[in-house]
Amino acid sequence: MTGTATPETGAPEEETASQAVTPERTTPKAAAPEAEAPETVKPEAQTPETEASKPEAAEAEAPEAKAPETTASEAETAETEDTETAALEPKAPKAAASPPEDTETAASKTAATETTGPETTASEPKVTETTASKAAATETASPEAAAPESKDTETTAPKAADAEAEAPATDRDGEGDRDTDADRDDRDAADGEGDRDAADREGDRVHPPGIMARVAYWRAWRGRHPRGAQVVSWGVTVLCVVLVLGALVLPNRLFSVHVSRFLRLPGEAIIGAAVLLALPRRPRVALAAVAGAALGALTVLNLLDMGFVEYLGRDFNLVLDWGLLDDAQSYVADSMGGTVAIAAAIGLVLLVVGVMVLMALATVRLSGLLARDTRQATRGTLIAGTAWITCSVLGLQYAGAPLASDQVAHTLTSEARRVRDTLKDEAAFGKVARSDTFGATPADQLVPDLRGKDMIFTFIESYGRSAIEDPVMAPGVDKTLDVSTQALAKAGFHAKSGWLTSATYGGSSWLGHSTTLSGLWVDNQQRYRTVMASDHLSLTKAFKKTGAWDTIGVMPGVQKGWPEAKFYGLDKVYNAFQMGYQGPKFSWSTMPDQYALEAFQRLEHGRAGRDKPLMSEIILTSSHQPWAPIPKMVGWDQLGNGSIFDGIQKAGKKASDVIADSAKSKEEYGKSIQYSVTALTQWLERYGSDDTVLVFLGDHQPIARVSGNNASRDVPISVVAKDPKVLDKIAAWNWTDGLKPAHNAPVWKMDSFRDKFLTAYGSTPHPSNG
Repeated sequence: MTGTATPETGAPEEETASQAVTPERTTPKAAAPEAEAPETVKPEAQTPETEASKPEAAEAEAPEAKAPETTASEAETAETEDTETAALEPKAPKAAASPPEDTETAASKTAATETTGPETTASEPKVTETTASKAAATETASPEAAAPESKDTETTAPKAADAEAEAPATDRDGEGDRDTDADRDDRDAADGEGDRDAADREGDRVHPPGIMARVAYWRAWRGRHPRGAQVVSWGVTVLCVVLVLGALVLPNRLFSVHVSRFLRLPGEAIIGAAVLLALPRRPRVALAAVAGAALGALTVLNLLDMGFVEYLGRDFNLVLDWGLLDDAQSYVADSMGGTVAIAAAIGLVLLVVGVMVLMALATVRLSGLLARDTRQATRGTLIAGTAWITCSVLGLQYAGAPLASDQVAHTLTSEARRVRDTLKDEAAFGKVARSDTFGATPADQLVPDLRGKDMIFTFIESYGRSAIEDPVMAPGVDKTLDVSTQALAKAGFHAKSGWLTSATYGGSSWLGHSTTLSGLWVDNQQRYRTVMASDHLSLTKAFKKTGAWDTIGVMPGVQKGWPEAKFYGLDKVYNAFQMGYQGPKFSWSTMPDQYALEAFQRLEHGRAGRDKPLMSEIILTSSHQPWAPIPKMVGWDQLGNGSIFDGIQKAGKKASDVIADSAKSKEEYGKSIQYSVTALTQWLERYGSDDTVLVFLGDHQPIARVSGNNASRDVPISVVAKDPKVLDKIAAWNWTDGLKPAHNAPVWKMDSFRDKFLTAYGSTPHPSNG
């Protein structure tokens, strides 16, 4: 390269512009025309950063303008190396004309060059590294130097265009054949990257980069910031360790989740590490991914157990309980709205998928970490195994939990046993359901002592022992029971009360209903289906079998077809849409209990001209969770179509404000029980007759957040009547007088009530064996 450089000439800067884009085009033949188009720049426009960005070859050609730190010999050496590099290049693409770019754009292109890895040819490294180092220096320049530097860049760009305009002459000299279509495509792609970077800096809208571009950017970032990349890598690894070990020791009880439960050594992790160390790469990665996904599924199962124990007092059943998820969504939709229910369902799906994917990725990453240094990993696994065995043999514990954890093995064993027992129970319970103590009893020998009585069996939602004995809720509920007992006594009614142990807890009310009326222990959905499909004699069907009663069902909670009516022997069922209610819903409850009872009176109980007494089954729902908003009693003559409750519903508390707060839940639950008991007993005072017999009870305890983690499953039950003979028949039961059973009153299993009731009122056992 020839030419002179003075403070007034810009030839060295012209070469800088050309080389910054395509440094491999620096050849003696192309240098001559570049020097023929000098452009002048002001001396003050040059800055240390601009000089740092000039190629060393230009400094060698202008010894009188050289930078203080560059010697003539070094410049000659650089020029020689550039010339040799150009000679070794098989193809040297032309410098394509591009819009003016600032120094940062050139730096971004240089960074892109660094990330090309194996694609860089053998002759490129020196020039590329030189350009990258100078571009990096330019990026760190002070803001004050940026403005003058842009002037030099703008001056240099037209010179590069002039050089390109003379390029066809070079092609005619025999070097134009180096500029192939592929080279032009590469330059166009590079220019496009520069434009995109410029658009990003200017805030212009650009298309988001693809996956490969993101990967390339991450690799480039790691190359530029090795220390930061190492910190990120170790952070991700630590997170993976926490996820995997945490999942291995995660309990399946919400009240057991505390820090001490996670400070344990999981034996499954030690076994897993030993197995992975023994495998080659591909099987190791595959096994790690499968094991991680399985661990994620187990984590989801533990979370389901937490929820079921909290709400239903039992573990999730892998065989039977999937259908309850749909019921849960319906409950959320009725309580908090359809949008919340949809969002909750989507969130649940994303949670399940996310947990499984994250666990799989975490396990694969940790397996790779083990494989990096198998000697150290093997040594660590042996040490951990020895420690686990020692802790297990010695029974060492921390905060009441064994240090040697086998949580996963215990969970898998429990689930396998539960599945086995569930499958075996189906056949065994089918035989029990076909056997019935009163199955063959003639109609005239069923409940003869109740002939002519209007029988009412009423279930109050979530009415449990906690409502009467919990120190927070008991004062209000007990006062209501005492006041109601006195009011009923004034109306001529008397009562006896005891306890039943429910087959369910916290929810699944239909299990409590069916257990009470069938005389069978119905504690899961499979048993419920078996009973509903059988000919087993329910207590309500016994009244129908006699032919002496009309049988009616009042079901404000039923909002769709209800085939169970056949099992219960009900001639007619009034669901939520058949009672004329036009008022607001109260969370899950479709209507207030007071309105449902008034509708029963209007539609059936108070109807004139009946030739038979009624046997009625009534399900009251106002005390169903989330216990907000709660209806209030209004005048019985003011009920109308229920629109009177509009203002009460709007003024009530929101379900979202109550359901997550244990203290508020207890308070509002107690109020809801007071309301339901008041509505029922006032109805009896108002509309009851000498022949009315009322049996009312709870179906189950409220959820653990209200009743407590160790609460019993007991529910109160009362028999109320005006006729003293009705209560005399059950005197041998030793129940407590009044509506509030004593703490030490007799406690029966709920499935024993049917037989005791039928026997007490004169029924003769005639067993059937199906």
